[in-house]
Amino acid sequence: MCGIVGYIGHQKASPILINGLLRLEYRGYDSAGIAVIEKDGISILKDKGKVNNLYNLDGIDKLEGTNGIAHTRWATHGKPSKINSHPHMDESNTFAVVHNGIIENFSELRKFLEDNNVKFISDTDTEVIPNLINYYYSKEVSRDIFSFLHAVKVACNELKGSFALEILCKDFPDNMIVVRKDSPLVIGKGVGENFIASDIPAILSFTKDFYLLNDFEYALLSRNDIKFFDNDLTEINLDTKTIEWNMEAAEKNGYDDFMLKEIYEQPTSIRETIGSTLNEDKVSFPDLNISKEYLHSLNRIYIIACGTAMHVGLATKNIFEQLCKIPVEVEVASEFRYKNPLVDSKTLCIYISQSGETADTIAALKLAKSKGAKTLAISNVIGSSITREADYTIYTHAGPEIAVASTKAYTSQVVLTTILAIYFSEILGTADTTLIDTLKKEILELPKKVDEVLTDTSAIKDFANKIYKEKDIFFIGRGLDYAITMEASLKLKEISYIHSEAYAAGELKHGTIALIENGITVISSITNPDLAHKTISNIQEVITRGAKTLVVTNQDLEGHSFDGVIRIPEVNPMLAPVVAIVPMQLLAYYVSKAKGLDVDKPRNLAKSVTVE
Repeated sequence: MCGIVGYIGHQKASPILINGLLRLEYRGYDSAGIAVIEKDGISILKDKGKVNNLYNLDGIDKLEGTNGIAHTRWATHGKPSKINSHPHMDESNTFAVVHNGIIENFSELRKFLEDNNVKFISDTDTEVIPNLINYYYSKEVSRDIFSFLHAVKVACNELKGSFALEILCKDFPDNMIVVRKDSPLVIGKGVGENFIASDIPAILSFTKDFYLLNDFEYALLSRNDIKFFDNDLTEINLDTKTIEWNMEAAEKNGYDDFMLKEIYEQPTSIRETIGSTLNEDKVSFPDLNISKEYLHSLNRIYIIACGTAMHVGLATKNIFEQLCKIPVEVEVASEFRYKNPLVDSKTLCIYISQSGETADTIAALKLAKSKGAKTLAISNVIGSSITREADYTIYTHAGPEIAVASTKAYTSQVVLTTILAIYFSEILGTADTTLIDTLKKEILELPKKVDEVLTDTSAIKDFANKIYKEKDIFFIGRGLDYAITMEASLKLKEISYIHSEAYAAGELKHGTIALIENGITVISSITNPDLAHKTISNIQEVITRGAKTLVVTNQDLEGHSFDGVIRIPEVNPMLAPVVAIVPMQLLAYYVSKAKGLDVDKPRNLAKSVTVE
């Protein structure tokens, strides 16, 4: 949520800043603004609404400065408005700040500053930051660059909560300071120029070399140099990391929407993820130094995540249990934190986050570490916060995912987590080798099978056109098919705004069937031959009550009639979530398009949820 961009160099800053904000639109926002240091001080242009609105603001064409910061805001404190938009300045117009995150003690800080005669103009928590910096800056004996840095440091130590900050000071037009705590921030290194962003795609067209800050590390930037400091303001050295993403992957490349492009990229993203860990019949995780003795000592594995990533846990829980013979619990990260979980040194906690910046997931990880558990992160972003906090990290290779509703990240995560389960089982020696060999061969076939699903999508589109005006839709399945339908239901509600729920098919008779009435739609997944006849019986129960039915299946349905059937390739039931979800993703996409909605940026949602 929210986006940050910064630039200091030899070019005009404003076009670079706005371009970066446009690349961050997928994160979700309600207003946008930029601040640039000009000859007569800091100029700020901002407004409620879309980034493109900035092009129409009076004075935008007159900005000549080469040092600037920019922001897209997702409202937390204060309604969306021009006044509440970022950047914010202090009362003396000396400092300009943009901020991602939440300042939990802003009320106390605001009162403190008001008691010191500071007047505020916005309702935001952010406005306390430049005023607090100015309060401490005014007490500095000298007025050199380190006075600026020291004032920022003292102010940041007063802040409780999460923040990624870019700070300009009119007294130092050739410098910028950035700092982070629990919110994402990257610095891109150029030649005679430097770039800052909350997400790599915003500045990937300018550089592939990035610095990644840890909590309470400060960067003092000029055009030709970056100095890094710890929280004691002792200078430290940071190494750059090279990001190999192709910028074309963050463009639409002829597709109408990022989501559709990313659905069609799944054969490639799955293939890349497989290729990093599974070569023919050998599984390898070179960076996982996990011993047989440690795995044998475990009495429980937790898989902890939010939203779609949590559904990955549900889709792979059974694989871990069947192959590794270790009990697995799947937890929503925001709930795990507050239930005083039974975690100790005999617990392995696996955390899944596409961005690696999901606030609740990171907090849950820190909690588990404090209780002595080992932690393993699964992320798509090298150097993200979760990967630096975890004891171990493995990466999907999905490339940048721009659409808010996750598609290729989900399937890549399911594949990687499945391979991880196989890897653990081989170390433990707990699984039948014939089953393991079969799974490996079938995993290698997954990209081709997903490609088959994408070859002809006309039936999916036709069914979407029949149901897009509905208000309620139900999904049902058994076993892993239930996990598949939970993710399918989430996709539909995320981008179509249709109320949908997923239920275990066997639970229909225990209450849910009371909601089934003439004309309502029930969508089912049937991929397990051992459970197929049971699910078919449940579908018949809703048909007799007037429901329209769509079935996604690779099973023999001879003798049964449904309103729609989407055939998918045969696959081991353990791997079905990778293949069966694809037509469900497309169904959600086509329903949203039929309703004329913004597929990539659904209302009220953001790609990276960096606040609790």
